[in-house]
Amino acid sequence: MTFLPNDAAMMRKALSLAQEGVGYVSPNPLVGCVIVGQDGKIVGEGAHHQFGGPHAEPNAIADAESNGHTVAGSTAYVTLEPHSHHGKTPPCCDLLIEKRIARCIVAMVDPNPNVSGEGIRRMREAGILVEVGLLEAEARELNRFFIKHITTGLPYLTLKVASSLDGRSALASGESKWITSEASRKMVHKLRAEHDAVMVGTGTARADDPALTVRLVEGRQPRRIVLDPQLQLPHTLSLLTDEYHEKTIVVTSQQTVETGGTQVQWLRQQGVEIIAVPAGDGRLDLNALLKKLGDQGISSIVVEAGPTLAASIVHNKLFDEMQLFVAPLFLGAESRPSIGGLSIHSLASAVRYSYVSIDKVEDSLDFLVRVRV
Repeated sequence: MTFLPNDAAMMRKALSLAQEGVGYVSPNPLVGCVIVGQDGKIVGEGAHHQFGGPHAEPNAIADAESNGHTVAGSTAYVTLEPHSHHGKTPPCCDLLIEKRIARCIVAMVDPNPNVSGEGIRRMREAGILVEVGLLEAEARELNRFFIKHITTGLPYLTLKVASSLDGRSALASGESKWITSEASRKMVHKLRAEHDAVMVGTGTARADDPALTVRLVEGRQPRRIVLDPQLQLPHTLSLLTDEYHEKTIVVTSQQTVETGGTQVQWLRQQGVEIIAVPAGDGRLDLNALLKKLGDQGISSIVVEAGPTLAASIVHNKLFDEMQLFVAPLFLGAESRPSIGGLSIHSLASAVRYSYVSIDKVEDSLDFLVRVRV
């Protein structure tokens, strides 16, 4: 592959455009497209902005043509292989062929088995010079939610934890507002807007009555998932009564649904979705839950976990990424841990993670530790 000096800059522009769809295109991928004329100047730009709406390539072509430019003989920079199948929109590779694009630079092959190289093959057979792999790592990072979901059927799971320097999330009394700064909380709201759903356990729902909405930043409101094995959470919770209550999913055990009676009826009358999964020893089967959520098209979840749920996720190796917000204070051993017991009896059995980054939270004394599997 021979990339020209300006190719990387154009692909970075396309990657930037793709981010305009964050939170709105799922379970579709984020895609950006830049079209450069034969004189080396940008003539059209586009992104996929809304699930079910036009893709990046037709938007970029429409942008060029609305400004009086022809795209014949031009170069298209696309962050993901143009799709070749008929879905909610016609194949984008056919449109690029029809418009007589001369060269197409693709950041990464589409992992969707319905596409996976077919769009590239068809463009090459039509005489378009197609080159693949420019800024591929950046493109894969951008679409990590989509890649996990389309290849496994499971949502990408981000575990969010707030902690003191000594690994504590609340005082012994339960007081936890606020350990971290407003700047960190704003980042958490951004996480909510980026993910399809936000999940909490029974303890957090009961103790904090969280809204789990996006308020400190602009963005779409995610689905809200609350674990309630015995359907014992009070009807007064914000998750069950606020203006977004129909975006709430209550997860309980199969046995509870069968015997829940009036509680099940009340939730359904509220418009709250109930998902039933197997349970043992009072714990819900999280693997079964993730499979059901993935089947519903939920491709990403941020879990704002208390110590019990966080420990279960870590112990069962369910998270793809952990974002640990650490505040510069100590709370002491009598305070509540940020992650509960993991039943680790030797250092040899502890998991050591190889992907770790640490950044200071802007406008704050907190820092953010990112851990990936």
